[in-house]
This record gives sequence, structure tokens and C-alpha cells, in this order.
Amino acid sequence: MEGILDLLNSDLGKTIVSGVSGSTGTDQNKTNSVLTMALPVLMKAMERNASTPEGAQGLMGALNSKHDGSILDNLGGLFGGGVDDSVKTDGDKILGHVLGQKRQGVEQVIGQKSGLDAGSVSNILKVAAPILMGVLGKQTRQNNVSSQSDLTGLLGGLLGGSSASQEQSFLEKILDADGDGSVIDDVAGMVLGGSKKKGGLGGLLGGLFGK
Repeated sequence: MEGILDLLNSDLGKTIVSGVSGSTGTDQNKTNSVLTMALPVLMKAMERNASTPEGAQGLMGALNSKHDGSILDNLGGLFGGGVDDSVKTDGDKILGHVLGQKRQGVEQVIGQKSGLDAGSVSNILKVAAPILMGVLGKQTRQNNVSSQSDLTGLLGGLLGGSSASQEQSFLEKILDADGDGSVIDDVAGMVLGGSKKKGGLGGLLGGLFGK
């Protein structure tokens, strides 16, 4: 199975990046770097949420109904006339549900790394979140996902090569950033090259963020 970052490099991914960039008025390269950082974090958060039966049931319910992948069938229409406010409202709810109180900290860290303010990051993620759910919905159908273990397996698979423990702990750390500055400084230091060990965390993050 392709990982979520492979998706960003595909034709579909390029359409998503240029569409999100156009609809939020954000530079395409910066949009790409925000999505490259944010999508694994969102997937990791969903994987965490799906680790409880209630969380898995809620996510499965969403993927089998509203987020069944149909949004991907008309991306030209979605982006062509400017993204509908209902899509952004939906994205806002998804982010609130998936990230909870961690949301602000996550948006700040990604903003620091991508050179955007947290508000711009939030705008990008509001448009991207329903599309990410659509991708998951489509994968759910293609892989006949019907149980909690199927779902966590699918999410883990889409996180792709992120099984490296340091990279996982990095995603966990971003998710645990509470916006008070201290954890965020640590994480931002790690992301911004605070690690001098070649092939250590810096190398992993370089791979993760396409440096």
C-alpha cells in the first residue's frame, strides 16, 4: 500500500496541493510543506483515536457515510468555483474531533516550520481534512475494512515507513504539544535541525519533510 506522502507526490496529490493553495491564497510550496507535515500527524491522531472501540466506531461511521471518497470524484468542481464554506466547516469539525485540544499546538508547530502563521495553517488544514477523509473512505472500501483492527491496520499502512520509532515519537510529540511554548520549542528545535546526528532524528525528519 502506498503511504500518505506517496499520495502527495501523485497526480491526485498535485491536484490537491494546487487546489488547496489556490483556494486559501497560500504559496504552493508552502502549502505542500504544510500538508507534508500535517497529513502524517492527522493520520497518527486518527490511529490513536481508532485505538478505542468508540473511536474506531465513530471513524468507521464517518468513512462509511459522509466521507466515502466521493469528494475525490469531483476535485475540479470543488476547487474550480472556490471551496464551499460547508467544506471548510466540515474540515474545521474534523480537525477539532481528530486533534481535540492539541489542535492549536499542532498548527503552531507546523506554522513555525513552514514559515506561515497558525491561521494560514488552519485554513489549509480545513480544506485538506475533508479530502484526507475522502482518501481514507476510498481506501476503506477498496480494502473491505470492517473492523477496528482492519481500520488501525489501514491507518498504520498509510503512515507508510513511519514505523521508525524516532519518527513515531516525533509525531507523538507534536500531538502532545499543548501550545505552552516549552514542548513546542523542543519539537521545533528537532524539526528545524536541532539534531546534529546525521541519520538520527534529523535524517528521519529530512526524509519525512522532503528536505
